[in-house]
Amino acid sequence: MLLFEPRPQTPRLQTQSLALTALSTLASRSSRFAPLASFLFAIIFIAGCAYKQAPTAINDPGNQPKNGPWAGRISLQIQSQPPQGFFTSFELKGSAEQGELTLLSPIGSVLGLLRWSPTDALLESGRDVKRFSSVDALLEQTIGAPIPTTALFDWLRGKNTEAKGWSANLTRQNSGRITARRLEPAPQIDLRIVLDH
Repeated sequence: MLLFEPRPQTPRLQTQSLALTALSTLASRSSRFAPLASFLFAIIFIAGCAYKQAPTAINDPGNQPKNGPWAGRISLQIQSQPPQGFFTSFELKGSAEQGELTLLSPIGSVLGLLRWSPTDALLESGRDVKRFSSVDALLEQTIGAPIPTTALFDWLRGKNTEAKGWSANLTRQNSGRITARRLEPAPQIDLRIVLDH
């Protein structure tokens, strides 16, 4: 019976194991190569000790960035007559009280820059600047549907905050995927966010 289950080797460890086997064979076949084999063995050993495996992401609000930045893609489907859709890449930072949202085209050019604070909300597109009374009004005008701003920032942080009429699914938030649906009031709205890593 095994007291410890053997761990599967990572690609890095597999590479090191093969390299060490080859060096052992090289040293045993000829004494001429022994010093070279010993030198290479030391390099591989030191590199292996220095290597640390990246930690696994955990769906824990305490591990999420409080004020971003977040970047990725956002899509919005509105089940109106006729149906409407919104899809773009984005960069977001800040909070529901004060922040900045950049909307990007598929080739990376800036489509619009949204800025908001407790006293102002602006949409900058080229040389045009439009002012709004709140960040909620700013997002609704830009995206085409009302978005629960406070809850959205909490969803990005991994906290499933309730928003009236909305239901969020954060089961894949640790892999950068967030979905939410608004059923009331009509029309139905489906929100999807895919974050870059």
